[in-house]
Amino acid sequence: MNTMVVYDSLYGNTEKVAQAIAGAMPPFGAVRALRVGEANLTALESTDLLIVGSPTHGGRATPAIQEFINKIPAGGLKTVRVIAFDTRISAEDKGIGLRFLMRLLGYAAGRIANRLRAKGGSLAAPPAGFIVEGKEGPLKEGELERATAWAVRIIGQQEHALVAQQGEP
Repeated sequence: MNTMVVYDSLYGNTEKVAQAIAGAMPPFGAVRALRVGEANLTALESTDLLIVGSPTHGGRATPAIQEFINKIPAGGLKTVRVIAFDTRISAEDKGIGLRFLMRLLGYAAGRIANRLRAKGGSLAAPPAGFIVEGKEGPLKEGELERATAWAVRIIGQQEHALVAQQGEP
């Protein structure tokens, strides 16, 4: 299974999560973790699983991630399973005003997933969010381990689905 992890990172937190996800995958096949500016759309032709991640700013992904997804042709992901993740500030320990605003705006991962599906991708797992302590981070303790465990679980499910699709025991 060929996997491509495409991410943008402003303060290094999303990059750390992307690298943890990619690092959990080598036993399951070829994996490439690429900053969004390095990602080549032609590589999607040989990709079985596309994972896209971004920090959340104003409830959205970064402009670079939005542009990357916009450049994918309509139907360009019809044979690709897709997953989205983001890094975000937790609303739990914030004041009522900020909690309301965060609930209203939402997070980037859901929007990324919806846009990937609109390009023909098949959602392989629900969008995930990883917590940063403040606007610039650092990541909350244990989030890299959680990202690794999440990736192992997701990839295991994808391997099983591919085997079932091919009709192998």
